[in-house]
Amino acid sequence: MGIAELKRELGMVAPERSEGERSETSRSGGATIPLAAAATTDPEVAAKAVRRQFSAAYKRRILQEADKAGSGEIAALLRREGLYSSHLTFWRKQREAGEIDSLAPRKRGKKPAPRNPLASENEHLRRETQRLQKRLRQAETIIDVQKKLCDLLGLTVPPIDQNENDE
Repeated sequence: MGIAELKRELGMVAPERSEGERSETSRSGGATIPLAAAATTDPEVAAKAVRRQFSAAYKRRILQEADKAGSGEIAALLRREGLYSSHLTFWRKQREAGEIDSLAPRKRGKKPAPRNPLASENEHLRRETQRLQKRLRQAETIIDVQKKLCDLLGLTVPPIDQNENDE
């Protein structure tokens, strides 16, 4: 079996035609590329689905139109707007529940925890303490080096009185 016959079996080469046949592959039934490579993404379809959100004004308008319409007109309204009957049912329940903002779209997912007003101050004080501790360590290192230098040079250093509050 040759390469040409193998390609023909896999659908990679169009079948041979006589002079009288059309050269259009769509009408002849032959394929010039493998089916997997022929499948391309449709530019009309988004790569990632996006959830539709409807404004409160839009929902009110659609509900008013549906309330005025008969059964056949409601179906036409839903087709025209690209909606489902479950949308109308859910929106009507929200309207009847009397929720003020029920027709506005709600954000999905976990709600953020309420922020403690003292948390920011606490974090600020924690950072300040760390900064001051670092400066204290640097100052103690400098003092130790100065003491050692004085000992090497034979200079006398007056003793430092420590308070009861010092560590």
